Parts: sequence; C-alpha cells; structure tokens
Amino acid sequence: MEKLLHTPEGVRDLHDAECVKKQQLEGKLRHCLHRFGFRDVVTPTFEYFDIFRKERGTVPSKDMYKFIDREGNTLVLRPDMTPPIARCVAKYYKDEANPLRLSYRGNTFVDNSGYRGKLKETTQIGAELINDGSVVADAEMVALMAESLKASGLKEFQIEIGHVGFFNALAKEAGFSAEEAAEVRELIESKNLFSVEQALSDKKLTPELKELLLKLPELFGSVERLSEIRNMTDNAEACEAIDHLMTLHKYLESYGVAEYISYDLGMLGKYGYYTGINFRALTYKTGESVAAGGRYDHLMGQFGKNAPAIGIALYVDTLLLGLSRQGLITAEERERTLVVYETNAECAAIKCVCELRAKDVYALLEEKSAGTAWSEYKERIGTGGIVQVYQVTADGVKPLN
Repeated sequence: MEKLLHTPEGVRDLHDAECVKKQQLEGKLRHCLHRFGFRDVVTPTFEYFDIFRKERGTVPSKDMYKFIDREGNTLVLRPDMTPPIARCVAKYYKDEANPLRLSYRGNTFVDNSGYRGKLKETTQIGAELINDGSVVADAEMVALMAESLKASGLKEFQIEIGHVGFFNALAKEAGFSAEEAAEVRELIESKNLFSVEQALSDKKLTPELKELLLKLPELFGSVERLSEIRNMTDNAEACEAIDHLMTLHKYLESYGVAEYISYDLGMLGKYGYYTGINFRALTYKTGESVAAGGRYDHLMGQFGKNAPAIGIALYVDTLLLGLSRQGLITAEERERTLVVYETNAECAAIKCVCELRAKDVYALLEEKSAGTAWSEYKERIGTGGIVQVYQVTADGVKPLN
C-alpha cells in the first residue's frame, strides 16, 4: 500500500499554492499568445509512432513511451508538440495560403532515464506561425517569446539565437555525409571542443574551413559579433545566414526586445527538423532553458503540405521553478465566502450559496461541527482566501463578521 501513495520517478502531484501558481502562470502566458493573434488548437495526448519517427528529426525512439493498440499499431505518448501540430495543419488547413497562427497548451512525455530528478511529464504552452517564411515572421516569434516571459513576471533572461543554415553551409562545403554532419553538429551543440577537433582531424579541409568549424562553439556574443563572424568566411550560404540574423536584429529593435538578445552560431538546436533560426531563453536558478523555438520549413511537407513554419515552446514547469527560486511568483488566492449551517437548516444554507454563486461569489458550504463554537468559524476569516462567513440556523442567515 505504501508504494501506491507515491508517484513513479519523473512525475509529480501539484496541490495547494503550487497548483494555483502554475494555473495562474499558464493563464498569463496564454493571454500573451492570444494578444498576438494566436488561436488555440488541441491535439491528442498519444499519436501513431510514425508521427515522431527518426526521419522527422524529433525525439529519439528510445526516449518515447510506446504501447500497442488492439489493431497492433504502435502508439506513443507525444514527446514533442510540433509534429502533431504539423499533422493537424496538413489535414485541416492543407489549402490555406494565408498565415496561420495556432497556439496550444499540452503535456509532453520523454523518458529521460539518464537524468535523475528531471521531469518526464512536462507542460508546454506554445505557438506556431505557418505559411510565412519571412524574417519579419522570425522576429515576431522571438518577440512573442520575450513578451511572454515578461508577462510571466520574469525580470532577467537572455534569448540566444542561432542559425542552422550557417553550420549546414560549412558542412556542405566540407563534403560531410549526413552521418558525419550529424556527429559534428552534436559535438558543436554540446560545446565539446576536444571531440570536434578529433572528428575533423582526418577530414581533408582547407585550413580556413577547419579553423572556422573548430571555432563554431566559440562564435557567440552580441549583434556586433555577427559582423566579425561574417568576415571569417566567403561561403555565400553561410554569409546569407549571418545577414538574416543581422536583419532580424533590426526588427527586434523595433519590437523593443533587443536588450534580451544574444547570438550563438554554435547553437544548432536539439531537433533535426530546424532549417533556419533556432533560439532558447535562459534565466538563472533553473539549470536549463525556460523556452525554445525555431524555424522548420521542411517538416510540414512530410505530412503533405509544403509550407514554411516557425514555432516557440514555453516550458511551464521550468519557468515556474525559475520564478519561484527568484521570488517572483506568489499564489493569488481568490476571495471566498464560507456558509456554515446547523442541522435542519440545510435548505436555507443551499439557497444562500446558490444566491452567492449566482453573483459570481466563490462560496463554500460546510456543516457546523458539534462542539465547535461559532467564534471559531469567525476566526477563519483571513485564512485560505475566506473573507466572509455566514451563519445559517433555524432562525435564519446572518454574517459573522
């Protein structure tokens, strides 16, 4: 019986003030997304395994929770929100050419067995902008992330932006196979300088290209750093990626969020479906990103709709942790009225709470305990959000305060 009172590793209960804080945080984030014109969509908690197969560039198969239905199909609890949204859009909006702004709130499930203490079920609130491949669209989504974090109450955070097109151009110039590019990409993303050098040691590269690839994990900083990086290569596609970021920064200045932005050409994103910019938001006392996003112009085509797209995901649990550790969030207790009744006064008490609730008052109904004085109920005013107590007896209804 003792085991049944606990939850499996990686999941947890939420109750009392923590539950209220999370719900209120979600409300603030969703309100911000709606102000930017995004409309909610809901996708199933589990999907066919093929939605997340390796070719899509999503979560590794070993990290998914899989099960078999009665027809023998392999299903998974969704580990990532973007592929289901892409599937949904391809099904219901296949012929829509105008920009689509879709938002969501849902839980994802990833078996992070190698990371003790890391949640396996997490809540995401996010947005996807589809049918717009412009730099302006990129700027809107980065600005949306910044405004959402500000709306949450976060004061200090940094949004790091990279562009996978820069690395892809260098990998193409180096003649890497898909497997070689994936290996080097992973090493650069993890800032493993020694292993990057080892991986390049037997490759026939020009000294300039090899040096630039080795420097990739160090290519980060302010927008001024981008100009320096552009002078390191004459690769046209790589320069185009840098130019894209510089234009993006101009638009972010117009949005008024440039103070939160830095750039990292060695940040290539954890998902293989990213095709352009990718970004993540960091703050202190969390140890991991509180939000992330990126452009995925080819993913939608895998479901039958060729369309550019870019999305963001706000990691609610991590953001809540950061806000709590920084002392920036409190549970805003709703004001409530307590209606206490004696035996044989039930009908009068029920009528009382119905009248209160009809006026949009949060009303609680409770029977008076034998031996408990009315004064003790009066003392509950000011606790648990209670601001008023009504006493209901055979003689009628009257307030105690």
